[in-house]
Amino acid sequence: MPIALMADIHSNREAFSACLAHARAQGVDRFVFLGDYVGYGADPEWTVETLAELISRGAIAIRGNHDEAVSHHSGTMNSDAAVAVEWTRGRLPPETRRWLDTLPMTVEEDDRLYVHADASQPERWLYVSDGEAARHSLEATHTRLTFCGHVHVPGIYGLSGLGKLTPFKPQPGIAVPLLVQRRWLAVIGSVGQPRDGDPAACYATYDPDRAELTCHRVAYDIDRTARKIREAGLPEALAARLYRGR
Repeated sequence: MPIALMADIHSNREAFSACLAHARAQGVDRFVFLGDYVGYGADPEWTVETLAELISRGAIAIRGNHDEAVSHHSGTMNSDAAVAVEWTRGRLPPETRRWLDTLPMTVEEDDRLYVHADASQPERWLYVSDGEAARHSLEATHTRLTFCGHVHVPGIYGLSGLGKLTPFKPQPGIAVPLLVQRRWLAVIGSVGQPRDGDPAACYATYDPDRAELTCHRVAYDIDRTARKIREAGLPEALAARLYRGR
C-alpha cells in the first residue's frame, strides 16, 4: 500500500484537509509527516489536533523548525515567520507546545529515513535545495532512501554507485521509479505554503512494493485560508504569497 508523505503544513487547514482527502482517495492508509505543522497559517490548534489523531492511528511525525520554535525562541527566522510563531505560541497551550517539542528529529523505517531538513545535521535546519546539499545529506546516512521537507519545493536526487548525482524535477501524477541501483533523496514540497510558483498544495506518495514516488498537486480554498490569516492579524505577506505559490 502507498505511503503519503506530507511536509510543511504550516497551520493551513484547507490545504491539509484537501491533501488528506486526496491521499485517502488514492487508497493511502499510512501517513508520514515531515515537520513544520505550525507557523504562517491561522489554524494551529486544528492542525495539531488532526496530527495527533493520525499519530494515534500509526502515522509517523517528525519535528520541524517551526514546531520547535513555539517552545524555543529562534533568532534565525525572518520577521514575518517570527511574528507568526509568536502568535502561534499564544494560541497553543503549554502541554501542546511541549508535545510538539518531543517529536523525533529523524525516524528510520526499513530502507527509509524521514527527516525535516538536511540529514547530516538535522538540528541545524539546513536546506537541501541543490545537488551539493543533497549529496552532503545522502553521504551522512546509510539508508537507501531519504525523505525530507523544509524547502517547500519538490525535488528528487539520485546518487549512483559511482558517485554521480542526478537531479530530477517530479511532475504531478507521474510515478518516478527509485531504482535499487541508486540511493535517493526526495524533497517533498509543501502542503501549506508552496514556493515553486504553483499555489496548489503539494504532497507525495511512495509505493514500497513498486519503489515508486509520485508527486501530487491538490487545489484548495486559498481565499478562505488567506482570509483567516488576515482576520488573525498576521502579516499580509503570508496571505498574499499563497496565491503566487512563492
